[in-house]
Amino acid sequence: MGKVNIHDAKTNLSRLIEQAAKGGEVVISKAGEPVAKLVAIKPVAPRRRKGLLKNKIKIRPGFYKPLPEEAIAAFEGKTAK
Repeated sequence: MGKVNIHDAKTNLSRLIEQAAKGGEVVISKAGEPVAKLVAIKPVAPRRRKGLLKNKIKIRPGFYKPLPEEAIAAFEGKTAK
C-alpha cells in the first residue's frame, strides 16, 4: 500500500492508477491525514441474456410427474415402504 499527498497524486496519477490496476492500494493524504484510497474496480459480470438456450433444451412430458416413493425415500435417507 502506497501513501502519497495530494500534490504527488496529481503529478503521478497515471503511475498510481497502474499500481492500483495491478492490485495495489494508494492512500491519498491531505496535510498528513488520509482522505481517499485508490483501488482497482472489480470487473462487472456480463449481463445474462434471456432465451440463450431456447430450442436447445427439451423437457420431456414425464418431467413433472411425481417421483416414485423409492426415489423420495432415497433423497430423505429412508427406506422405501
